[in-house]
Amino acid sequence: MAKRDFRKEYDTYQGTPEQIAKRSSRNKARRKLEAEGKVRKGDGKEVDHKNLNALDDSGSNLQVLSRHANRVKQPAHKNNRGWRK
Repeated sequence: MAKRDFRKEYDTYQGTPEQIAKRSSRNKARRKLEAEGKVRKGDGKEVDHKNLNALDDSGSNLQVLSRHANRVKQPAHKNNRGWRK
């Protein structure tokens, strides 16, 4: 199996302005709910965007879910074949 090229991954996906904005918005949403006392560091909870738009940080669009519940809610990726190859 080939080694993962993290530098290439960052340059082609994670470092794009769109992905930087989405990551920043997700972090801001988490901080917002931490300030309200709804989540804490290490509590196993995740901040979910109800409409799946990571750039919409309005209070009515944010909810706290367990990690499992949040993963179940997310839509499947196009090329996802599960864990089997």
